[in-house]
Parts: sequence; structure tokens; C-alpha cells
Amino acid sequence: MDFLKASSFCRSMRKASARRERSWPQAVRHGARKMSRENRDTGKRQLQQRRAKESKKKNEEKPIVQKIQELSRLAGQIRRLYGSNKKADRPFWICLTGFTTDSPLYEECVRMNDGFSSYLLDITEEDCFSLFPLETLVYLTPDSEHALEDVDLNKVYILGGLVDESIQKKVTFQKAREYSVKTARLPIQEYMVRNQNGKNYHSEILAINQVFDILSTYLETHNWPEALKKGVSSGKGYILRNSVE
Repeated sequence: MDFLKASSFCRSMRKASARRERSWPQAVRHGARKMSRENRDTGKRQLQQRRAKESKKKNEEKPIVQKIQELSRLAGQIRRLYGSNKKADRPFWICLTGFTTDSPLYEECVRMNDGFSSYLLDITEEDCFSLFPLETLVYLTPDSEHALEDVDLNKVYILGGLVDESIQKKVTFQKAREYSVKTARLPIQEYMVRNQNGKNYHSEILAINQVFDILSTYLETHNWPEALKKGVSSGKGYILRNSVE
């Protein structure tokens, strides 16, 4: 009986030991699965954090890239304006105000425009409002209520150096009002009409070289339709009135 009891006890011990041995791999596998999930979760978090950092970096770099592109466009407009003035029978006196030789715009003008430092024009760090008598200034802005009727040689016409893509609504008009300076807009509404186009796009905002071409042509011809045709491209969505009559 004692033997049988001992034998039963041994069998019981062997069974319990076997159960413990079989349970260890399950525990290991369970731990492995748990660690695997934790690793995946950690990996996902790290990936999300890395993507967030990359996105933030791109967003920070985007305005810088846009700023460089805008400066390049403005430098190109200045080059075309200067070229038109050189060819004009009655050239204007050009003065770039608020323009410093250590500014990014000046560097971009030098980089893009051959011989820029030798251009026959004036460059000054002063702004136009402190450089000229305020009563002689006419700020050209598409937001003005007054259409420009004539080019007065005793006036100084301000062409705001803003490129098309970065225009903020009424920024030039508000600047003129701040200094109580007269404003005027080109007489596009008086001599042109909207032309139907696929994009339904119509804009009176022009690059500074386009505005200059209109003023220069009018000074030579005293003909607004001819001058506007010179500077307002078809892409602006306007055509001369007599073109549709």
C-alpha cells in the first residue's frame, strides 16, 4: 500500500512537472507576443513622430522657398521695366526706394540681372513717403476709386513692388491712406470689359513692368486703349471694348 502510495505520488509529481514544463513555452510565447506588440506600437509611434517632424520641417521651409521665388519674380519685373524704359522715346526717371544693397532683393537682382549695379537709375534706402513731398505722390493701386486720367510729369507715380502671387487685398491702398497720399487706378474698367474664359478669371492686378509699360505707352501716344492693350495681357481676362463691338 505504501508502495502504491509512493508510486502514485511519483506519478503525480511527474505529471505536475510535465505540466509545468509544458506551461513554460506557452508563457514564453505569450511574452514574445506581448513584446512584439509593444515593439510594433513603439515603432508606429516613432514613425509618426518622424513623419510629424518631416512635415513640420517642410512647412517651415515652404515660406522660405516661396519668399525666394517671389524675390526672383520681382527682380525679373525690375529687369523688364528697366529694359522698356531704355527703349522708350520719352524715358521716365526711375527710383527704387526702400531698397538696401545688403537686402535679399538686391542680391537677387544682381544674381539675375546682368549689370544691375550699373543700371541708370537711383537706389535709396529711404521710403518714397519721406523722400518726396507727399502732395506730389500718386500711389497706383487697383483698389483706388479714382481712375488715372492723364500722366502728369510733375507727379511721382508709385508702383508697389508686390508680385502677383503674394498680393494681399488693399495693402497698397491702405499704405497710401496711412500717409494721406492720392491714389489712382489704371482706367481698365473705363476702356476694357471682361472676356469670357474657361477659368472665369478676371484680375486688374498687374506686375510692375506691365504697369510701367502702360504709363510709358500712354506718355508717348496719349491713347489709353493703346496703352492698356500694351500692358494688360489676355491672361488677365480683359479685352478692349471696341474688340467686342
